This record gives sequence, structure tokens and C-alpha cells, in this order.
Amino acid sequence: MAGDGILRQQQLHRFYSDHHGWLQGWLRRHLGCSHHAADLAQDTFVRILARDQDIASIREPRAYLHTIAKGLLANHWRRRQIELAYLEALALQPEQRAPSPETRALIVETLLEVDAMLARLPDRVRRAFLMSQLQGLTYAAIGEALGVSERMVKKYMAQAMLHCLALQDAS
Repeated sequence: MAGDGILRQQQLHRFYSDHHGWLQGWLRRHLGCSHHAADLAQDTFVRILARDQDIASIREPRAYLHTIAKGLLANHWRRRQIELAYLEALALQPEQRAPSPETRALIVETLLEVDAMLARLPDRVRRAFLMSQLQGLTYAAIGEALGVSERMVKKYMAQAMLHCLALQDAS
């Protein structure tokens, strides 16, 4: 069985050396930053390692790498968008209220978790929840905006709240 491990290592090494440069170049073109490209390329290969998959069975390696990297790239841009929105909001606060760098990092992580939670909700449920929580709209106003009854908005809100509770219990 030790031979199987050595063979897998050789396959992984070959796969990495054959495609790493191409992948990093592709990411660099999309990110405009060689450092971020290097990080995301490494993350892509780490994902492959974590899957414990037979590398030899991958018929289109670059298409496979592209798919994984594209998902990581989307996550990168989403994270960047959330971080920038937070920093813009923070810039509007008086300087003495500015949180420490550690607190800022925790807040950004929390915002990312909330964003991921909201992304898992159906579109209308998410929109109703956000209209209620962020805009303070009444259920009647939300119903009008979404073209549904107030009763349906109540169902949407219940669904969103149950989802929040389920995630809270899971953590």
C-alpha cells in the first residue's frame, strides 16, 4: 500500500507542475494581482487534495481547475465587496468609535457568515427579510413591493427566522 501513496504523490506533483503556472496566470489576469493569484491557485490545489480524488481520472484538467478556481474567485470578490462596504460604513463613524483591527476582522467574518446565510434563502424570503430588517418596512409594504399578500410575507419572515435559528443551533 505504500506504493500507492508514492504513486499518488507523483501524480499530484505532475498535475501541479503541469497546470500551476497556467492557473496562476489565468487568476492573475482576472485579479490583477500576482499575490492574490498565487493564494487562490494554492487554494485550488488544496481543494483537490482535500477531495482525495484519483488525479489520473481527470480528463480535462484545466477545465476542472478552472471550475474550482472560478468558485474561489467568486468567493474572493464577494468577500472583497463585503469588506469594502464595511470599511466605507466604518469611515463614516467618528474616529474614537473605530474598532481595533482584531474586532474589524471578526466583524467582517460575521458579515460573511450572514451573507452566506442569506444566500441560502429563497429570493423572495431573503428580500422580505432584508426589507423588514434593514429598511424597517411593514409586512403590508413588503407585500406590496413583492406583489404578494401580507400573509405570505409573514410566512416568508417565519421561514427566514427559522433558518436563522437553525444556523444558530448548528454553530
